[in-house]
Amino acid sequence: MENQVKTLKAKGICADFLSSTQLACTKEKIFEDLNSEMPSVKLLYVTPELVATSGFTLKLINLYKRGLLSLIAIDEAHCISTWGHDFRPSYRKLSSLRGHVPGVPIIALTATAVSKVQKDVIKSLQLRNPLILRTSFNRPNIYYEVRFKDLLNDVYSDLSNLLKSSGEVVCSIVYCLERSTCDDLSLHLSKNGIASAAYHAGLNSKMRSTVLDDWLSSRILVVVATVAFGMGIDRKDVRFVCHFNIPKSMEAFYQESGRAGRDQQPSRSVLYYGLDDCKRMEFILSNGVKKKSQSSSSSEELLKKPLTDFREVVDYCEGSGCRRRKILQNFGEQVSASFCQKSCDACKHPSILSTKLAELERNVNVFKKGGLAPVFLQRSNVAASDPVSEFWNLEEDATSDEDISESEDEAVAVERSARSKISSKATIDEKFEALQRAEENYYQNKDQNKQVKHELAGRNVISEALRDASKKRLLNSLNQANERLRNHSLDIESSSASLELDCFKKYEKVGKTFYISQIAATARWLSSASFEQIRERLNLNSAVRDAESKPKVVENAVTSSSSRGSANQILVQSVREEPLMDEVLGKYVCESAAVDLSHGKVDLPPIPSFSEFVNQKSKKQSRIFNMGSESAPKRRAEAERNQRVDAGKKMKQ
Repeated sequence: MENQVKTLKAKGICADFLSSTQLACTKEKIFEDLNSEMPSVKLLYVTPELVATSGFTLKLINLYKRGLLSLIAIDEAHCISTWGHDFRPSYRKLSSLRGHVPGVPIIALTATAVSKVQKDVIKSLQLRNPLILRTSFNRPNIYYEVRFKDLLNDVYSDLSNLLKSSGEVVCSIVYCLERSTCDDLSLHLSKNGIASAAYHAGLNSKMRSTVLDDWLSSRILVVVATVAFGMGIDRKDVRFVCHFNIPKSMEAFYQESGRAGRDQQPSRSVLYYGLDDCKRMEFILSNGVKKKSQSSSSSEELLKKPLTDFREVVDYCEGSGCRRRKILQNFGEQVSASFCQKSCDACKHPSILSTKLAELERNVNVFKKGGLAPVFLQRSNVAASDPVSEFWNLEEDATSDEDISESEDEAVAVERSARSKISSKATIDEKFEALQRAEENYYQNKDQNKQVKHELAGRNVISEALRDASKKRLLNSLNQANERLRNHSLDIESSSASLELDCFKKYEKVGKTFYISQIAATARWLSSASFEQIRERLNLNSAVRDAESKPKVVENAVTSSSSRGSANQILVQSVREEPLMDEVLGKYVCESAAVDLSHGKVDLPPIPSFSEFVNQKSKKQSRIFNMGSESAPKRRAEAERNQRVDAGKKMKQ
């Protein structure tokens, strides 16, 4: 919405938008304008969630009664239908609009509506005898291609070479299912001299806006993103769209690949097909179908639709026929075999494609004549322990069974385990032996679980290879900044090392995902920062590190303990930092005490038993009570004496 409003304003159209990302004061100004006699806003973008609220509905009705509401346009209308590939319940609530504003025209727009979806949209929005305008789903300027991951030595390098194949890198979008893949792939492309950045929900809104602005202004050419990126973005010169992982439906694939070549110039769509990706996606969709079947009363056909849609994508990848014809058939268009005119890899290089399919069959041994794709034929081989995409199931947010079991009280767990194996007729000795065995098994399993967790944690460690690649990326960014600013006084090598070290120290304990994002953010900052800003940041980093590495001035004062004599001495250290640290980080004074154990054995007091502790406590309380009882008469006598003295003074006066 923000991107479209910016474009409209540049063309002199008074447009605005309402969303959760805006400040309250900005929203208030828009609402005040809508309530005015003649609102200045002519086109207002809103989310379907906002339209469903009672407050905004009242504002619409108010505009309607004043004759100021001319049209309601619903973009991405396929989201209304449960048969659509991207159904959203909030879109379904738009059906109430007709009842609130009965005389206002409604237009529904979508690029991916099959016949069932069209009928569902018309029915849901209560459109009466609507005018239906259709255009062909054919995009003649897009060249379609499938590349097989299982036949490539290095998929990352293959994509990098593909982006450079035209001589210069063009405006591109690369879609991935996992956030971590976005970060890793973006880093690899940057390392190979391709200006790229990651875009996903793991980045904060400010960083996402920066990436989008950089891409729209061509400061970066390649965005490696999750599938949400690109919807509604008005950029016509995208030349290359890549699906690094298999999409879940032909509708999703068509919509995302269709973001290329909107200016009708030659463009390219590449899908990387891997059998491992197929297994993951089929497993995820199957689990989704099972959950919906348990909690939903929908028809079996509707419940199984995600798997049916995914089979269409697999057939598109594994088939030897025309790619374009397959896409159009999915949307109900029938065309001849010669319609493509060699604008897909299957029609342009049929012999090469046949060779690759045969090689895939020999190497992986998964194809079956006349049957379904291998992932469906071998569904029983897909175990529940298969790794699930981070896009669908974030590992950071998940809690494992081991985490839950460790939070349980250990004694209860041991007792429960032992009780299940002990016979009721066992002797006391047998029960103790069984309890001991159960305890040993429990701690043995606990150690194994810890080892597994340690291995999992190790996967998120920032490796030296990753740090070297990050330094090179920052080195390239600094070189570009140096050329942009025409200033050669920066020490590029040491500056890149300093910036990388700063990122590493911040996110060493958090892990590589945040570290990579911080490196990317620093590289983007370097592309627009001034020389003074860069120098100031480098000087600050240097000052902090110098202050941390300065030798500390220690003043020792040794005092003897009054209770232990010279055997136990307390060493008091007063640590004083250099003035530089006071300037950079503020005053920091630390006092610590440590026991000097170098002069013999320390006699620690014995630990009392529970009964001794209770007796000591009761004796102490009775002693305090007796002391209070004994001192009470003394206090009364002293009070009486003071009263007599005061009375004598008054008589004298």
